[in-house]
Amino acid sequence: MTEFISNDQLRLAFDFVQYTGKHIFLTGKAGTGKTTFLRQLKSISPKRMVVVAPTGVAAINAGGVTIHSFFQMPFGPYLPSENSGSSSSSTNIQRFNREKIAILKSLDLLVIDEISMVRADLLDGIDEVLRRFKDRNQPFGGVQLLMIGDLQQLAPVIKDDEWTLLKPHYDTVLFFSSKALKKTDYVSIELTHIFRQQDATFIRLLNKVRNNDIDQHVLAELNQRYRPDFTSTSGDGYITLTTHNYQAHELNDSQLARLSTKVRKFTAEVTGDFPEFSYPTDFELILKKDAQVMFVKNDLSRDKLYYNGKIGKIVKFDEDVIWVKCPGDSEDIGVAKVEWQNAKYSIDEETKEIKESVIGTFNQIPLKLAWAITIHKSQGLTFEKAIIDAKAAFAHGQVYVALSRCKTLEGLVLSTQINSSAIKNDAQVTSFNREVEQNQPDEKVLEDAKFSYQLSLLLELFDFQLITRRVYYCVKLMSEHHESLQPSLQGIFETMGAAIRRDLTEVSDKFKVQLQQMTANHQNVEGNGPLQERIRKACVYFLEKLVVDVYDILKVTVIETDNKTVRKSLNDAVDKLGEDVSVKKACLKFGTEGFSVKRYMEVRAKAAIEPSELKMKDKPAFLLPDEKIVHPELYRLLKDWRYRKADELNVEIYMILPQKTMIELVNLVPVTTAGLKKVKGMGPKKISQFGKEILNMIVEYRIKSNIGVPEKQEEVEAEVYKRVSKPESQSISLEMFKSGKTISEIAKVRGFANSTIESHLAYYVETGDLGIDQLVEAEKTALISEWFIRNKTLSTSAAKTELGDDVSYSELRFVLKHLMFNNLLTIE
Repeated sequence: MTEFISNDQLRLAFDFVQYTGKHIFLTGKAGTGKTTFLRQLKSISPKRMVVVAPTGVAAINAGGVTIHSFFQMPFGPYLPSENSGSSSSSTNIQRFNREKIAILKSLDLLVIDEISMVRADLLDGIDEVLRRFKDRNQPFGGVQLLMIGDLQQLAPVIKDDEWTLLKPHYDTVLFFSSKALKKTDYVSIELTHIFRQQDATFIRLLNKVRNNDIDQHVLAELNQRYRPDFTSTSGDGYITLTTHNYQAHELNDSQLARLSTKVRKFTAEVTGDFPEFSYPTDFELILKKDAQVMFVKNDLSRDKLYYNGKIGKIVKFDEDVIWVKCPGDSEDIGVAKVEWQNAKYSIDEETKEIKESVIGTFNQIPLKLAWAITIHKSQGLTFEKAIIDAKAAFAHGQVYVALSRCKTLEGLVLSTQINSSAIKNDAQVTSFNREVEQNQPDEKVLEDAKFSYQLSLLLELFDFQLITRRVYYCVKLMSEHHESLQPSLQGIFETMGAAIRRDLTEVSDKFKVQLQQMTANHQNVEGNGPLQERIRKACVYFLEKLVVDVYDILKVTVIETDNKTVRKSLNDAVDKLGEDVSVKKACLKFGTEGFSVKRYMEVRAKAAIEPSELKMKDKPAFLLPDEKIVHPELYRLLKDWRYRKADELNVEIYMILPQKTMIELVNLVPVTTAGLKKVKGMGPKKISQFGKEILNMIVEYRIKSNIGVPEKQEEVEAEVYKRVSKPESQSISLEMFKSGKTISEIAKVRGFANSTIESHLAYYVETGDLGIDQLVEAEKTALISEWFIRNKTLSTSAAKTELGDDVSYSELRFVLKHLMFNNLLTIE
């Protein structure tokens, strides 16, 4: 723990962040160290955290990213959903890439800086995104929030037409009206020790303004600093704070023009992704000797010669160095270009931790003209001397922000008098802040929250409700689409659900009661020896049942259906189930060695971003044992033929044979045209197109399986039987090939085309009697295999188009047969 966090209030805030799951609103008057606390937290907290802010400049200052860029939200209002109570319309939210999803799934802590400028609907939009990728049943998906800011400072910007849309749903635009936040039991911690100002009189006056406790005596005291004829001289260190941008620009430009010294231009160097709205100073910085400037960055060197907001006068230029004289300093400060970084959050491939990656840089002299600056841009800065022009104050908090930038009352000059109408206050903010002041958490609340957090994570470890809901959702989808699915699939998942209920949920419900009893008088989960032993044994039991009842079954489950829409929705549902099962498996395995909060969170986070072994697309396409499919091997043969034929004719697979028709063919195994006619879906056109090929496969299968073929055959089928029952042709080609003859030599001797001999040999590649290495070079086999596995298709023409003349059609067919024999190819 650093010396800075030894302050009691800051230590309390840190402990709530570090050791509890409570959402926290960290507030405090200007100058109480909120920004410094955030920097310290980032350097010492082991929680997986992301820092966001509402504006580009605020994000750069906080060392984070903007809310809109991280959560990929469009600008504009979010209307709350009727059902969830959070933001609506996932159509408003873009698709996330795999890395962003991994970050969201493994996130522990979300820090939102400058929360006073965050709108309620935007916070509900954050809730929607986090629910999408974390726990949809908890506000913000179960991610802890740390909201930092002062509501008496600058408020959110909202247009009249936007508020018209949002007003029916929110009491106020401010963040505490968020529907998601209202569902949480968040704590508010107010920092009261002011680091910026030391003058008790000035602090008292600032508090009066902040709390809207203004009377004539307060105004009179403040207006003693009114100096209508005051004129600052170059280098005296005064900066004017204005309410509007144009005022600041006009004053800076006019003051610069008055100087007779030579103009110097310094152009920034921008690399990578660094958006213009986030530039911390001008891209083209135009300066002159004797110009009044402000440092816009803290000096990160040991010397700490300057800080963000320090005022000075340019005294000379060297080639790449500007020398600045600041009031009170004995020596000039030499300053060259420095770098600002635009960060992006990513996942470290080795550690699986969330890391900040630099995606862009901005290199420029850390100065800007400082005869004037807007109050809005001064938020977070500290000035020794300031001239305040607040007569045109138009927003809540502007006057307070302006006054509180000054370190002393003596350093403050009012160019216009302050009257009560210039101090804009929001009654809802005042009421909210009063409630915050009166309900500060203490050590008892902290200790209760610590225990509650430990216990909630422990109970979560043994909770199987989400997995149960996932299974029964799969059953529901299967029931709705049973006609287009493998017959026994629904039964398999129903059996799985019953086993989960019997072996996992019913047992865990009783065990969780025991856990609560064991912790009732010993509120320290990690230090409770008997409890840890029970946890280890329970994890062994639940891990074994989870693997047997769910994991092993999902590992071999595939979705067989002709309907692409049904297949996608079911694959998605089963994939989500598989992801949850994989995470639970990893957590239970960790628990067999005992339970600690820190280690549990690490294991859970890393498991959430590891690729699941149970993903549907990554499994070989074979059937589960199914009592309703009498001949599974024939089903596989027909299915492979169907894919090849669909590719050949460039049609959808169901147009060759619907799945139900295939299953009926497999169960009836007809060997005559009359038998085919009895199969639903085999009409005259289908029989004319494919009947001979289908009968060929069925008769061949029956002979190989010793099922036999009836003696009475129609003429065409007799020829099929004759060819199949006397397979000398294929075997002769194989023997000749094994004797050392080439395909061309065999074709010439036997009087066949090369393609016929290739088809003979391909048959034996698929049966495993002929190795692929005897037909195709190893490098080509690897190249072709990678293409088919990556593209998940049986299309040789598509492969040839992409791979070109490096491969032949015969090589493509041989490798395809090799992949089928080894169950290496999954077709979606």
